[in-house]
Amino acid sequence: MTSETPAVTTPPVRKQRVMSGMRVTGRLHIGHYWGALSNWVQLQEEYECFFGAMDWHGMTTAYKSPKEIAPWTREMIAEFIAWGVDPERSTIFVQSHVPEHLELFMILANLTPMGWLERVNTWKDAIEEMKASDTYNLGRFAYPVLQAADILMYRAQKVPVGADQVAHLEISREIVRRFNHLYKAKLPEMNPLLTEIPLVPGLDGRKMSKSYNNSLFLTEDSEKDLKKKVNMMVTDPARVRREDVGEPTKCSVYGYHKLYSSQEDKEWVEAGCRSAGIGCGDCKGRLAQNIEKMSAGPREKKKELLNSAGQLDSIIAAGSDKARQEAQKTLGIIRSSMKW
Repeated sequence: MTSETPAVTTPPVRKQRVMSGMRVTGRLHIGHYWGALSNWVQLQEEYECFFGAMDWHGMTTAYKSPKEIAPWTREMIAEFIAWGVDPERSTIFVQSHVPEHLELFMILANLTPMGWLERVNTWKDAIEEMKASDTYNLGRFAYPVLQAADILMYRAQKVPVGADQVAHLEISREIVRRFNHLYKAKLPEMNPLLTEIPLVPGLDGRKMSKSYNNSLFLTEDSEKDLKKKVNMMVTDPARVRREDVGEPTKCSVYGYHKLYSSQEDKEWVEAGCRSAGIGCGDCKGRLAQNIEKMSAGPREKKKELLNSAGQLDSIIAAGSDKARQEAQKTLGIIRSSMKW
């Protein structure tokens, strides 16, 4: 008589956690999509993701008009979902709906030396601008501590950043390292998940920014507005007249084609620009068509979400509740480590 060997079951491998968020400062432009959102959509395939609308961070500069924060936040969450962040696969939350962030911020603030914050370049380099805009405040100064709390709150191992942002993450790592040293804890240090972030210039060739009024919004611009804005974009200065030949790599319009256009269209732009076979208007017209093609679906999805208040509220509440449950676990671990 023989007996079958019982099957050995292997426990599922727990996915590593990713945490990322966007500061709530107004409507999202295409730089937000190519710099973060498009990457988030890919990350949720491989990682356990927590994505936040960081409204307390937004309050550091919008404290004089806080009534704007709530509608901006709802619109941001709608954008996340419209562009492919799936609330069934990722935890989408609003920072202020998880008050544990502030409790952890206070704990970390007490063990963070002032000198660490004073050396942060984003603080030092923007002092004059902050004074001029009346945003030279404690909230902005302590921003890195709240950022560390945001990430540690979910015990995230990975934070998606571009190579130029790695230094910004290091102070969060130092804060967690100090906590672990003081309390003999083993909280995870967050590591950068390097992401290639394309440079998306504004319509005038400068950095895309609301303050410069040079942004292409993700879904706010209608097809007509989109065409108008694309026609305003700066091109290769060598092409003064229609018959002048140009160099696509010197033209910001071509940079947009690399993001939005097919290989066939990019080759058409390259050949036509270098031979003067097409004009800048032709090039911009094709680009506007391709941006609209990519934006039309998300624009409608976002509109549906904002018009279905109950559905959007349910998504926000469910995601924030799930985030809060995880936050409470983390605070339990932290208090236990501190013997508090």
